[in-house]
Amino acid sequence: MAIFLSFLLILLFPSANAGWPPSPGYWPSSKFRPMSFYSGFRNLWGPGHQSLDQHALTIWLDRTSGSGFKSVKPFRSGYFGASIKVQPGYTAGVITAFYLSNNEAHPGFHDEVDIEFLGTTFGKPYTLQTNVYIRGSGDGKIIGREMKFHLWFDPTKDFHHYAILWSPREIIFLVDDVPIRRYPRKSAATFPLRPMWVYGSIWDASSWATEDGKYKADYRYQPFVAKYTNFKAGGCTAYAPAWCRPVSASPFRSGGLTRQQRRAMRWVQRYHMVYNYCKDPKRNHALTPECWSK
Repeated sequence: MAIFLSFLLILLFPSANAGWPPSPGYWPSSKFRPMSFYSGFRNLWGPGHQSLDQHALTIWLDRTSGSGFKSVKPFRSGYFGASIKVQPGYTAGVITAFYLSNNEAHPGFHDEVDIEFLGTTFGKPYTLQTNVYIRGSGDGKIIGREMKFHLWFDPTKDFHHYAILWSPREIIFLVDDVPIRRYPRKSAATFPLRPMWVYGSIWDASSWATEDGKYKADYRYQPFVAKYTNFKAGGCTAYAPAWCRPVSASPFRSGGLTRQQRRAMRWVQRYHMVYNYCKDPKRNHALTPECWSK
């Protein structure tokens, strides 16, 4: 009987530091149909460093160029995801990104919401960086809102789904439908509200990407390759009528997360978050008032 009870407790209350996060209990990616690349996106730059087969888009960086793509439509809210696989080995200095931005519409004063894989050196894990820029905080004197994670799996082994859910009240970052970060709207000054497009890219960011620029891109290991598939983009386009209802990351139509989703997010942040800008004593938090209270 004691053995049975112990087994039941393990099933009901798995170890807090087990290798996989608790189930979020809700899978927002299942609410959106996959789209082919050309039904929603176009090449933006580096067309010679981009190829498409029936399964995936491949983009790569070498000594001559990287590559990027952009959604055809701008959105004012929505769910935006892609399954991504990054390159193993030495990738220091290389950024593989999936993000929202309006930098072309508002140069020098833009908004941006980032998911970025920061390249690494042999034997060290990738860092997944999430970031939010508002109204030019990514231009000139940069004010980032970075939270960084070492994932609970190897992102070079297989495709995993990475997504941004953006509504007028919150931004939620998800990995395989597990919420890893929620950025709530606390004021109009600290939240992106203007329409944005969806982008993906691979590029050389040697000046900062890996251990604050300590390790640079080494083109002896070129090409640096990233693969994207299972594209999803749904929500309110910039041209949608005012009554278009923003999407939700949970069963609640008003947004937010369920108790089970919050539990999964707390697990990720406890065991896999490696940097939180709100906890950085070197940062000037007068510039990030959203850090002052929860």
